[in-house]
Amino acid sequence: MKLAGIDIGNDSIKVLLDGVRDPLTIPNIVAPGYERHILQEEDSPLKALDVVVHSPRLSRNNQRYFVGLLAMENEDSVELEETDNKAVSDQSLIVALTALAYAAIVSQSVSNTGYNNIEEAEYVIGTGLPVRSYTYYHKQFEDRLVGEHEVTFLSTPNMRNRKVKVCIRRAIVSIEGAAAMFHMATHDNLQVKDEELYNGCIGICEMGALTTDFPVINKMSIDNQFSTGEQIGLASYLDNIIRDVEDQFGYRFPSRAKLVQRIKRSDFTIRRIGEGQSSMKPVVDMYFSRAAAKIVDLIKKRWKKHPDIQCFYVIGGGAAALKPYIVDAAGPIKLRFMDDSEMLNVQGYLKLAKSKMNQNTFV
Repeated sequence: MKLAGIDIGNDSIKVLLDGVRDPLTIPNIVAPGYERHILQEEDSPLKALDVVVHSPRLSRNNQRYFVGLLAMENEDSVELEETDNKAVSDQSLIVALTALAYAAIVSQSVSNTGYNNIEEAEYVIGTGLPVRSYTYYHKQFEDRLVGEHEVTFLSTPNMRNRKVKVCIRRAIVSIEGAAAMFHMATHDNLQVKDEELYNGCIGICEMGALTTDFPVINKMSIDNQFSTGEQIGLASYLDNIIRDVEDQFGYRFPSRAKLVQRIKRSDFTIRRIGEGQSSMKPVVDMYFSRAAAKIVDLIKKRWKKHPDIQCFYVIGGGAAALKPYIVDAAGPIKLRFMDDSEMLNVQGYLKLAKSKMNQNTFV
């Protein structure tokens, strides 16, 4: 049985297997699948995740989907919106199961069942939900994940026609941001690494695509009174950038994920028909400055309400994108940032799953 942390983010899904160093990341984006005309096979299976997913938890079963990078360029692609809830979202479950099946094959954690060439991967997973949806949805989320699901890879290079039964034996659901703090405060063997974080009162701003969470952690326990979350994320600002770039330059990004790829590479050049080019950086600067000002304002309000907070960490995919803008907006207020901050939650989920399993074994 494999231990895994899985961060089911609204923009991407990250999976980290116990004993594996680097997490696997797949954009949380799907498109209806069909028979592809393949002129040249992709050089990586991740670029062509073409799957049929069977799960008793899906409202539409045995459907074919293009997932992640393959869906990113598709005009029929679907990304999560602010009205979606990842705890009950079919799309998030489809991408999560695809990611777990892929990770099992790549890490050779599958065993052959001897039945219809089906391979099997058994998991105990750690995962999480935003602060505000945790109370109402964590049981439902756990029930959706636990059980037996099946993923069949179709035209995916090196995985063609492989069928993986993904058996999730247990799902340990924690709170986004709090898991990241647990990772930052502990070593891989779960011993204390940072006394200040482990025993202090720490504020966290964890900005994702659709939500921003503000858990307050006091001596490694969630503060029920002061922990909160907001239904805002980077997605609405990215949507505005896509719209303005189309209006100003006539260039349309097919998805948020495609725009994020470009921003991460600091590639702001928009190529126009006939070898002309323009820069979209002023548009990005305008919206990212507005997003940063909003985040800093929310942090100030939280800190005023709970002045015992010793320091505030700004983490998550949104924080990574907005860091220079947040530093600028914060002025004299000192905020803390972490490298690879979008990977902190998934590492925390794996550690929390490990910690829970250790306790059970001990008991």
